[in-house]
Amino acid sequence: MQWSKALAFTAGLMTLTSVAQAKQVICVFDLVGKSGDVFALMKDYQLAAKSWGADIELKVGQNEAVIAEDFKAGKCDGISVTGMRGRQFNSFTGSLDAIGAIPDLKLAVKVMQGLASPTFAKHMVNGKYEVVGVIPVGDAYLMVNDRSINTVAKAAGKKVAVLDYDQAQKIMVQQIGAQAISSDVTNFGAKFNNGQVDIIGAPAVVFRPLELHKGLGDKGAIINYPILQVTGNIIIHPEKFPEGYGQKSRDWVKNQLPRAFGILGKMKSDIPQKYWMNVPVGDQAGYQKMMRESRVDLTKRGVYDKRMMKLLWQFRCKENSKNFECSLQDENYK
Repeated sequence: MQWSKALAFTAGLMTLTSVAQAKQVICVFDLVGKSGDVFALMKDYQLAAKSWGADIELKVGQNEAVIAEDFKAGKCDGISVTGMRGRQFNSFTGSLDAIGAIPDLKLAVKVMQGLASPTFAKHMVNGKYEVVGVIPVGDAYLMVNDRSINTVAKAAGKKVAVLDYDQAQKIMVQQIGAQAISSDVTNFGAKFNNGQVDIIGAPAVVFRPLELHKGLGDKGAIINYPILQVTGNIIIHPEKFPEGYGQKSRDWVKNQLPRAFGILGKMKSDIPQKYWMNVPVGDQAGYQKMMRESRVDLTKRGVYDKRMMKLLWQFRCKENSKNFECSLQDENYK
């Protein structure tokens, strides 16, 4: 009897030791691969995670869809992907990328710092998935191959690249009477550059890697009015990581946000001035109202998470209480 107890105890110890020693595989999506900025950030993350009791192995890939499927299949213990791709694992954080919901990068950083608080920890867990970090990728801008496309009305009939897994983009493009061309993060830049589409939405961070100056040519422009915030998510299977790992990870990511803000600002300023086209101040309220109507509609359809939409409405109105939307209650979801 004593022997069987001893054997059971030893087997238990060995199991615990093997769990503690097993490497956690995090699959990283980076358009550029190992030489990209996302992979560089994740190497810093890998080093920091040692102090939280994790021994992370990074695997980089350039096909985000495959990474998401590998995560579902258990081939990756964690992933680093865009918020739009991550929405399927957590609709709350996946709705940060909602159209017009965060008007600028400065507010995005404030929101993300707030979300790292233990107060929101319960919202970070969804079934067998946990979001352990939300990082900014920057303002997304519309890029057009002809600067005469300077109003929504003039976008009607034009070909617009939409990410095939993001329902929101398809619906919005249809609403303005444009033609949605199904694309992926791996090919939307090439479609713009070779003339298959007239319009794309993209953050400044991809301008150089995707050589988008080719698509802009001599006549194109970047409309200097953010349509949404692109985010990145680090998501894990929590049972594969040490106890309390999620909050330690979110705290670390929070501390990197000011650095990220500076890097992203520089990337925008590095884009030649000749490409930027400003939206007249008088037209901006109209764009804001149009994006708001789309956002409310998409929330009703279940594309965006009501809890996040309410939170972002509160953040916007705290920043600018005189904005017209603050007297309206349809994003003050109960």
